[in-house]
Amino acid sequence: MEERVVSLYPKKKKGILRLLFSRTMFMVLAVVLQVALYVLILMAFANFAAWFTAAMYIASFILIIYLINSRMDSTAKMTWIFFMGIFPLGACLFYFFTQTSLGHRKLKEGVEKQVNATRTLLPQDQEVLKELEHTGADDLCRYMNRSGCFPIYKNCEVTYFPLGEDKFKAMLEELEKAEKFIFMEYFIVGEGYMWGRILDVLERKARAGVTVRVMYDGMCEISLLPHDYPKRMQTLGIECRSYAPLQPFVSTHYNYRDHRKILVIDGKVAFNGGVNLADEYINRIDRFGHWKDTAVCIKGEAAQSFTLMFLQMWNVTDSDLKYEDYLPATEPLPVKAAGYVMPYGDEPLDEDKVGEMVYMDILNRSRSYVHIMTPYLILDGELLCALKFAAERGVDVKIILPGIPDKTVAYALAKTHYASLLDSGVQIYEYTPGFVHAKVFVCDDERAVVGTINLDYRSLYHHFECATYMYKTDCIADIETDFRDTLSKCMKVTRETMKKDKLKYKIIGPFAKILAPLM
Repeated sequence: MEERVVSLYPKKKKGILRLLFSRTMFMVLAVVLQVALYVLILMAFANFAAWFTAAMYIASFILIIYLINSRMDSTAKMTWIFFMGIFPLGACLFYFFTQTSLGHRKLKEGVEKQVNATRTLLPQDQEVLKELEHTGADDLCRYMNRSGCFPIYKNCEVTYFPLGEDKFKAMLEELEKAEKFIFMEYFIVGEGYMWGRILDVLERKARAGVTVRVMYDGMCEISLLPHDYPKRMQTLGIECRSYAPLQPFVSTHYNYRDHRKILVIDGKVAFNGGVNLADEYINRIDRFGHWKDTAVCIKGEAAQSFTLMFLQMWNVTDSDLKYEDYLPATEPLPVKAAGYVMPYGDEPLDEDKVGEMVYMDILNRSRSYVHIMTPYLILDGELLCALKFAAERGVDVKIILPGIPDKTVAYALAKTHYASLLDSGVQIYEYTPGFVHAKVFVCDDERAVVGTINLDYRSLYHHFECATYMYKTDCIADIETDFRDTLSKCMKVTRETMKKDKLKYKIIGPFAKILAPLM
């Protein structure tokens, strides 16, 4: 059968005129004008020099006291206090704006409404929790359910994919089996071979009566997709939304991106991991050398948790989907499999940093080893201490990072942690063939996490994320095997290799650390 690649947005030649008259440029101009207006207002106040200076220092002093006593991460506190020392009133006003922004409040209220309405939608099987007593997985499940509805399941089959190409092939096969609904939520969707092949299946399924809904992050509109792409999708019978598309207004809610990667089919099969829907993720095109990414496919009751996460995000801005139409799944896929699976999500608008806590729980319970793959290493104090402490008590802690970075500043920031980690016995490796985009923790042949959560501030504090926690599932052996295979293609970082780092990284890293909580 001939492959069909669907395209709704033919590639056009990029040029300066096209950029100047684009919607993105209009958005940028509108935001710049609003910022300029705020600056002019501040300058007008400067005419009252004595009063202005007094107000400036009083405001910054009060806010610093407030920050010191707040629950904010200590590194973020330092960043705010640094800027208050240089731009007292401007920093104070900006902080006030971030906490009171209408967009921020509206988003927070919308998320809380969806989470609170669905806390008991997927009840936890208490027998499963009893089976897990004294393993740590039961305690972690109880913690998770403080911030949402994340049951832990048994008898769920989990398949691990060590490359995006493997996930892509399996996705196409499972999409062809869809009978009732297909839900897709991805951070990046880019037209090309991968998305075109998927779109072909989605179009055929939609015309056959399957409900197909697609959601992608609004940042795609900057360079990947046009603003009217959801309308173009509707011509294929597909319901489509972009999350938090850019608008010509200054708002802090743009800081909270939907970084999740979810595919759910009929509430029975789900995919999760680091692989987005663009050609670099399957090495169809070369951007930063070989693209190393990972994913998992879950079959069984646990797939329902991803259905719930999708519906929550879809309903945040417009509650047009009824949960009871899709949950619980009327006929969950009957599966017999070893181990336990707990899909979970994290959102940036509550005080529970679920993604970071899961990683720290694994590090603190580890006895023999913790092996990690991550594209970024921008750590707060708590996670840095957990990594160091695990290594210092004899655990084999290894981290694989990219050998070819996608972001110069983020790469330089990662290198600022190398010396401290190496001194504690953490082993660091760089993937010489290219870029590691995988987000993987595997520990003691017992526990593993595969998902979307990077070891950086954006993932741990500012993004909507999701992942799959596994305890004693059969695929954990495959994850560890893949880690070791990837390790064989890496360069080990030592004090000697650090001396050979490019000068730009040595200069950029320490200065960029001031802005680490924003990275």
